[in-house]
Amino acid sequence: MNITRENIDNVNAVIKVLIEKPDYEKTVEETLNEYRQKSFFPGFRPGKAPSALVKKRFGKAVLLDEVNKMLSHNLSKYIIDEKLKILGEPLSNPEQQQDIDWDKDDNFEFVFDIALAPEIEVALGEDEKINFYTITVTDEMIDNQVDYIKTQMGTNEKAEEVTETCLVKGNFIELDENGEEKEEGIRPEEVLMAVDRIKDEDIKKLFVGKHPGETIVFDPVKAFDDRHEVGHMLKISHEEADNLNSQFKYTITEILEFKKAELNEDLYKKMYGEETEIKTEEDLKQKIKEELASNLLNSSERKFAIDARNVLIDKINPELPETFLKRWLKETNKDITDEQIENEFEVFLKDLKWQIIKDFYVRENELKVEDDEALEFAKDVAYAQYSQYGIQNVPEDQLESFAKMILEKPEEKEKLYNKLIEDKVIEVVKSKITLENKEVTQEEFNKLLK
Repeated sequence: MNITRENIDNVNAVIKVLIEKPDYEKTVEETLNEYRQKSFFPGFRPGKAPSALVKKRFGKAVLLDEVNKMLSHNLSKYIIDEKLKILGEPLSNPEQQQDIDWDKDDNFEFVFDIALAPEIEVALGEDEKINFYTITVTDEMIDNQVDYIKTQMGTNEKAEEVTETCLVKGNFIELDENGEEKEEGIRPEEVLMAVDRIKDEDIKKLFVGKHPGETIVFDPVKAFDDRHEVGHMLKISHEEADNLNSQFKYTITEILEFKKAELNEDLYKKMYGEETEIKTEEDLKQKIKEELASNLLNSSERKFAIDARNVLIDKINPELPETFLKRWLKETNKDITDEQIENEFEVFLKDLKWQIIKDFYVRENELKVEDDEALEFAKDVAYAQYSQYGIQNVPEDQLESFAKMILEKPEEKEKLYNKLIEDKVIEVVKSKITLENKEVTQEEFNKLLK
């Protein structure tokens, strides 16, 4: 077997693989002999069929399989042994690849185009300046978060009179055209409704001021202007809801009014655990300020990472084999169109350039992610998910269990490791350049993201 490479330019090369008869002959003969021992041929005892007959039936398939296995193995080995950093995968060269006659040829030459990752140098110093935007935590932001907590931790309490913000629970009875109760009519009980969801203002006014035990007669379809919602409320099928045209008597059994939570030590313990040091509203606001600052710092870091990425891509601008890459995208994504490739190619190139730059930093600085780092980051991800549901005081063993579940999913684990590596790359960049610190408002920051 003979493998040669011709570099066309810095990022394109052609590899030729010549597989000759002595390379595969012995293995093919051994495989055919196994077929001879195992296969059934009419008129011959097992293992006694003529070799020529076995070769006629299986020879071409066995040859094709063996040559392809040798090609795949040796091409991959060559790329590894030569330490070639390639982009995408080798593609058959349409100009130089000759047709192969598997019935007559003894020697087989395969010609591949490959794309080489460009060699780059990244020279950054203190003269390179990138803005780092710090978002100011305002009193308004803190007050809004306090109000959100009071709302989130609030409860529905029994009330004696309906207001527009109340929930009412009651029993429906369908009425006939004379206003009498239908014996076989629709009669769902303990139906909960939000008064502020009633779209018809006249019907909404019928509820306001009512007390438990009082009744209201109204058309639910007119009240909510949504037959799908009415069907769920009355516990009837979609078809019944579509044909519904009745008045209903609704008897209120319970009135619930939402009350925001009071700021007190019990609330602080629910949020932050029994051992919390938060005792007063001022303590809470200070805690919120710290949490907001931490969250906003994450936003600042993400913005810096985007800016640093753009600066490095513009500064280094790695050379890429664009013609090869378009062809590779087309051949490996059979459903993609030429128009899609053209429309998305610039974004693809930018991502690929960033990956090449990241790989440079990883090699130069021997960056890697340790298992304990991954676990801690997965715990942060788990805690963030709990926080979305207002759960702040999560036991450590529960967090760790959730984090391990995340890491057991290959796709999630890969995303997490990639994020940690990218963070390490950004930290290296940050250590080599000059940060221009700028304090901005949330509104100003949001404009910068557009």
